[in-house]
Amino acid sequence: MTAGRLLIAATPLGQPSDASARLVRALGSAEVIAAEDTRRIRTLAQALEVRLAGRVVSLFDQNEASRVPALVEDIRGGATVLLVSDAGMPLISDPGYRLVSACVDNDLTVQCLPGPSAVTTALAVAGLPSERFCFEGFAPRKQSARTSWLRTLAAEPRTCVFFESPRRLADCLRDAVEVLGPERRAVVCRELTKTHEEVVRGSIGELADWAAGGVLGEITVVLAGATPKADPDALVAEVNRLVDDGLRVKDACAQVIAANPGAPSRRELYDAVLRARD
Repeated sequence: MTAGRLLIAATPLGQPSDASARLVRALGSAEVIAAEDTRRIRTLAQALEVRLAGRVVSLFDQNEASRVPALVEDIRGGATVLLVSDAGMPLISDPGYRLVSACVDNDLTVQCLPGPSAVTTALAVAGLPSERFCFEGFAPRKQSARTSWLRTLAAEPRTCVFFESPRRLADCLRDAVEVLGPERRAVVCRELTKTHEEVVRGSIGELADWAAGGVLGEITVVLAGATPKADPDALVAEVNRLVDDGLRVKDACAQVIAANPGAPSRRELYDAVLRARD
């Protein structure tokens, strides 16, 4: 008997029309659909006007471990199992890792139907640097853990994307002001692709004031990376090297500052060079 396969499929964040043609076909043909919420996948299928021909089973955080063996046996027996979460890509702060891992361990075919993800959607509209970024999942619930987590982002140069509960967003942003400072840039994306989509950009301080009045909906936060701080001694040494090559101190300072993001002002570097010569 030929083994089946596991299909990981991204579902729309809000607009059913964002569903791919491949997802529509898979919903109508998979022998088993493992859904985070069986009601939501049935609602999506109805909106897409597709009939779910296969068996629909729930697969969420609390029952995933117990569901995996039977689903692996379904695949081993030749079935196509379609894995979907409530919205976006499974496994990205959603269930599915145990099932994928078990299929890999059993040399079963795992394929992905790409599509919407709140992480990349928020990053695209944020207007912050996106050539390098990190994803942090959900922010910690408790303040002490959240504060420790924010400290790890204090020097992180990459743009950071994370999820937060609307009930905890104001507290999270207030903690971020304390740990990261009020001026760091951030973007709060609310209800992405839905009727009441809202993208709010500003400093952490401004966003904390905005969120204090209460926020509803699914929240994705995009946090600007930390501005790197240049090593003062290394900058002075580079200026002196350029001066030895024939540049004036003033011109050497300007060149070094231009080449080093996070460098101090020209006057501060100039004064540091003169102090080092005393």
